[in-house]
Amino acid sequence: MLTPVQIDNRINAFLGKPAGGGKKPAVIHLHERYGIVQHTTDLGQKFVDAGYVTIVPDLFWRFTGDREALARGDTRCDLSDEQVLQDIDLVVAYLRTLPEVDSSKIAMSGVCQTGRQPLLVSARRDYLSAAVVLYGAVYNEDWKSHQLRPEPIDKLLQEISCPVVGVFGEMDNLVPLDNVVRMFNVLTEARKSFDLRIYSEAPHGFLNDTMPGRYRPTQTETAWNQITSFLQSVFAGSWNKERAIWRFESDSSIHYDFTKNKRWE
Repeated sequence: MLTPVQIDNRINAFLGKPAGGGKKPAVIHLHERYGIVQHTTDLGQKFVDAGYVTIVPDLFWRFTGDREALARGDTRCDLSDEQVLQDIDLVVAYLRTLPEVDSSKIAMSGVCQTGRQPLLVSARRDYLSAAVVLYGAVYNEDWKSHQLRPEPIDKLLQEISCPVVGVFGEMDNLVPLDNVVRMFNVLTEARKSFDLRIYSEAPHGFLNDTMPGRYRPTQTETAWNQITSFLQSVFAGSWNKERAIWRFESDSSIHYDFTKNKRWE
């Protein structure tokens, strides 16, 4: 069970600990643009069930607007890179106080809007062992500099300090396949290690079983196995930092047309 905790007397979060003794790897799991909703904690619990101490911090804790509208997607909270780094530093410091956590083995998972954050942290900090990106980080706007996020995503990809696993959908209306291929090219040119996969007939947010229109159970099961197998191998030391390991798999129509993709509920 995930239980509420507070970090540094300001960041609300949920914490889950797997059964059994001894120190375990940790996962920092981030919410989508809706803030912490049921799907967020559901995925957090899946990380716990996979054997990881899991913390789900609210990166929108500074937001003073309508939380219900945020959860519906009717309003938005933008994050600055500087604030994210400050917050994740505090989250990691908190994890290091927990006797159950092996602080040499910390992964970070970002979903949708927060897909950028594991890459940002990996590029600017040295405490991540693995970065997990779920259909985020490479939207069209991510390749440009922004006032809140001054470094484009290609620069961050070139500077990441840990392997990255990426899950994307063929039918994603926000992430064109060309952007995933561009991500692949940047990572290979920078000789970074990765495991990227594009899932057939899968829209944006296809792991979200609280949205029946977009949920794809078969692809979700395979994607979850991809993520957990990746984490298991990283934490076991199978990804040699002196070698570039490239895994890329895609199943998409030869008649693919991004402009025909739509938002699914």
